[in-house]
Amino acid sequence: MASQSIRPATGDGSNGAAESASSAVFTPLYKQIKRLVIDDLDRGAWKPGELIPSEQELAVRFQVSQGTVRKAIDELSAENLLTRRQGKGTFVATHDEPRAQFRFLRIVPDEGEPAPAQNRFLDCRRVRATADVARVLDLKTGDTVIFVRRLLMFGAAPLVLDDIWLPGALFKGLTAERLGQHHGSMYALFESQFGTRMIRADERLRARAANAVAAKALQVEIGAPLLLVERVSFTYGERPVELRLGLCRTEQHHYRNTLT
Repeated sequence: MASQSIRPATGDGSNGAAESASSAVFTPLYKQIKRLVIDDLDRGAWKPGELIPSEQELAVRFQVSQGTVRKAIDELSAENLLTRRQGKGTFVATHDEPRAQFRFLRIVPDEGEPAPAQNRFLDCRRVRATADVARVLDLKTGDTVIFVRRLLMFGAAPLVLDDIWLPGALFKGLTAERLGQHHGSMYALFESQFGTRMIRADERLRARAANAVAAKALQVEIGAPLLLVERVSFTYGERPVELRLGLCRTEQHHYRNTLT
């Protein structure tokens, strides 16, 4: 694969528009290699937790320098799509890794380190997508989605009440029983049993007063202040595959993010 070349201007203005368009769409070579590796990940060429070919092997395959491949792999590692292991190689990142547990969970205690959480599933059923849910998940109104209501517990204390919508076509066979049998994060379940890996999420935060359902589940008074975290999670190709609305207690916890 060769990088795109840009011809010098002729001076007569005849190529100006074409050259401007060419410059606008130019993509650095390492970005092109990064895109090809993501395409392979999307197709399942390498499974989560699996060792990918070496930089030298990828350089030969893509007919580019090893340095170009290394730069692409560096970005994919920084984005948590790949994981480098000293002396072992580069692996496809997986939600089963201990460090991945808190990557998407930003609610942390005011004091001490985050503790492992337990899931308590209150509901799981197939429903028709409302217009709002369909718009977020890039579906049609009335398409089948899986609705899950989950209570996230830390010890005996309920902390987060999640309402989750998932595309029905991607999560066929997802049931309350199947959720209850899984020990670990939901994203690890989605990855291992449904072949859908969450690679990034967009979140919005709002203040919200507890309604009757939230108050009962989270053991607070109706009208108590809660933090609402609205999340849309994406898999490869920027495809939205989860809408999640989480109501969080914050008397002894807070939302933490690191900006770089």
